[in-house]
Amino acid sequence: MVKESDVCLKTLVVVAHPNLQQSRVNKRWVEELRKHSGEVTVQDLYGAYPEKVLDIGREQALLAECERLVLQFPLQWYSTPPLLKQWLDEVFTTAWLFGPGGKAVAGKELLLAVSIGGAEETYEAGGLIGYTISELTRPLQAFANQIGMTMLPHFKFHGANQAADEQIESSAERYIRHILAPELDPRIARQRMLNEMKQKMQASL
Repeated sequence: MVKESDVCLKTLVVVAHPNLQQSRVNKRWVEELRKHSGEVTVQDLYGAYPEKVLDIGREQALLAECERLVLQFPLQWYSTPPLLKQWLDEVFTTAWLFGPGGKAVAGKELLLAVSIGGAEETYEAGGLIGYTISELTRPLQAFANQIGMTMLPHFKFHGANQAADEQIESSAERYIRHILAPELDPRIARQRMLNEMKQKMQASL
C-alpha cells in the first residue's frame, strides 16, 4: 500500500524561458520556488547556458538526485522553447538511460508547468487554437512513457499576456502547492479510491 508519507519529494525544476527577467509569470514562479530551496532545486537553463553549450554530466547528476522532475516553460508556437528541446535531446542519451546499472530515470515522476499567453477557451475543441494543452504536449507524454517516467497532471496558467498582478501572485502560490503535492502520484490516488470504495462497501453491510 502506498501512503502519502511514503513519497519522498526531491524535486528538480528545470526552467526554460528565453527572457526570464522580462517575464512576469515565469519570473514570479521562480521567485516562489527559491523560497523552498530545501525541497526544490531550480535549474535555469538560459541563465546557466547563455552560449547554449550544456554540461551534460552536471545535468544528468541533477536528474539522478531528483525523484520528481518539473519542466517549467512558456508555450512557444505550441511547443517548448528551443533550449529545452536541446536539453532533452542531449541529456537523455540512450547510453545513460539504458546503460549498465539499469534505467537512469525509470520510476521518477515528470510534470509540466506551462504558461500560455492565450485564454483557456481558445485551447479546446472549437476554440481558436482547437487543441488542448494536453494534446499539444503529447510528445512529452510519449517521451516520459518511453523512458519509464510517471507522467503527472500538468500545471497550466492561461491568459499570461493579459494577467493582472493578483492573478499571477495567486498562480505562484498554487504552482508551489501543485508541484510539491505527493498525492499527484497516481498510485496514491488509486489507493485512496480503493480505500473509499472499501469503506462504502463495509458501511453498506
